Amino acid sequence: MEKTEYHVVGVMSGTSLDGVDLTECFFTVSKDNTWSFSIGVSETIPYPTTWKQTLREAVHYSEEKLTELNANYTNYLSQILTSFISRNELKDLDAVCSHGHTILHKPDMEITLQIGNLPELASLIKQRVICDFRVQDVALGGQGAPLVPIGDRLLFSEFDYCLNLGGFANCSFEKDTNRIAYDICPVNIVLNLYAEKLGKPFDEDGKMAASAEVDEVLLARLNQLHFYNESPPKSLGLEWVKAYVFPLLESSEQSPSVILRTFTEHIAIQLTRQFSEGKKILITGGGAYNSFLIKRLQSLKKLEVEIPSNQLVEYKEALIFGLLGVLRLRDEINCLSSVTGASKNHVSGYVFGC
Repeated sequence: MEKTEYHVVGVMSGTSLDGVDLTECFFTVSKDNTWSFSIGVSETIPYPTTWKQTLREAVHYSEEKLTELNANYTNYLSQILTSFISRNELKDLDAVCSHGHTILHKPDMEITLQIGNLPELASLIKQRVICDFRVQDVALGGQGAPLVPIGDRLLFSEFDYCLNLGGFANCSFEKDTNRIAYDICPVNIVLNLYAEKLGKPFDEDGKMAASAEVDEVLLARLNQLHFYNESPPKSLGLEWVKAYVFPLLESSEQSPSVILRTFTEHIAIQLTRQFSEGKKILITGGGAYNSFLIKRLQSLKKLEVEIPSNQLVEYKEALIFGLLGVLRLRDEINCLSSVTGASKNHVSGYVFGC
């Protein structure tokens, strides 16, 4: 008889470089294929400055240097996981389901690399590991992202839209029986960097942005970026930000506070373009705490916004990667072609260990 209850650890490292998110997940599936979940212990392990700098620069590494980094990061991740499992006395895990950390993402060139997904991870932590969920989708002609929408469909169907505000903003929703999802714009991958220039790891509540004025010329240039006129499926990576966003911001010669204010307004404008008036939206990810950004969003369009518990705000992506792993164990579709543009729906992820 097939299992109906699962106990896993979901692991996520986002492009905003906040740290490694770890969450204990419990999933139950009923006979009619209705899923429910609960979240156990959860923790974010912040990246030390050296790792943060390395992960920012790795997009420029040679193939040889990336191979070395992959091994080092896998070892680093194994230490984090071993400590988390041991400290919290987690027993009888079905799997550790890990996203890894994205270094390269150029799906149009059939390239995507998430480090920390080497088979050695399983032997180092002495657990079954399910990981590397993006590679197969890119090989099938897809964007390899976003992958979370299957979880939005199965766990959060009561919302019209699910919006995640992490390193990038992405949303998902149902349209004509298909799940549609795509990246919208950069968020914390830009905001955190300019907050750091002002001596803070992030712009708490958007206060630094709120204290400055919008550079209307810069705002117009940002809103004219070609990506925003492309049709989904579409996804963003650090390479795109470095090529198109940072040069615009730096050439403006504005202060970090003005850039924070202007880019926050840019995010709010791009978000409102995605949603119909009056729709119900679940907002998660670190950007959900940016009260100034949420205020700007709601001032531009009337929306029914729900920001859930802190635990779900912070660990929804890790939770859903736990679900992706469970679906992989069950040999059930966990990657939707309507979302990524791949040639077919498929079961993605590699399984290592017992």
